[in-house]
Amino acid sequence: MTTALVYAAEAVSEYDDLAAAREAKGTTWVHAAEADDAEMERVADVFDLHPLAIEDVVNNVRPKTEEYDRYTFVVVKTARLQRGETTFEEEIRDEPVGVFIGEDWVVTLSAGPAEAIDRVRRAVESGDERLLHRGPDFTAYRVVDVVVDEYFTLLDAIEDKIESVEEEVLVSTDIETLEAINSVRRELLSFRKLAWPTREAVGVLARGDSAQVQETTEKYYRDVYDHLVQLVDLTETYRDLASGARDIYLNALSQSTNEVMKVL
Repeated sequence: MTTALVYAAEAVSEYDDLAAAREAKGTTWVHAAEADDAEMERVADVFDLHPLAIEDVVNNVRPKTEEYDRYTFVVVKTARLQRGETTFEEEIRDEPVGVFIGEDWVVTLSAGPAEAIDRVRRAVESGDERLLHRGPDFTAYRVVDVVVDEYFTLLDAIEDKIESVEEEVLVSTDIETLEAINSVRRELLSFRKLAWPTREAVGVLARGDSAQVQETTEKYYRDVYDHLVQLVDLTETYRDLASGARDIYLNALSQSTNEVMKVL
């Protein structure tokens, strides 16, 4: 589904015609959610987006920021935990979101659902003054910000699993306990591979390298960058905790084996 909003300090309008939306006075925001290749190409034709940038969104590349002649292209990823086949098996599923920041327009593309972006769109529709009085670089910031905020929720869920594992490892040496530890370690590794490049991508926007990001907006991107630094640090801490739980498990298993050998 593709939506086109044009907004300024005094009003918000919705357009069906993407070309008309681009030419309208104000800030134009086009968002294509769960878009197939044809829909992405339609949006790309109207805003003259580079085919390689569209290909990056389709192919789910790692987060990054790239500069083009008339716009800045950013890839970020939404992330969620998805239950696997077993009780302890979960994996992080991510979906790419392409953010294009132009002079008076912003385009967001996602191949999958993006509920976080929908929250920003509803804020525009309801007349959020902070969005209506600022340009497309601030709208793009809000999109990136809500995506990164969801990382904290995901990491909180992993932290709860670590606490559960730490309690379990003290009373049980069952194979299920080891599976739970390994599952947490895999999740943390996947999250680190997501958070680290996202931090670098946002850093480009935060330090003033992008011509499309106004100086007054850079501080907001620096705030997101600080959040990502915190997330990376928390990930390293949780990895240490998971490694500690595994060491405790292996020591307990070794002691149990020694006791059995003594009896034999």
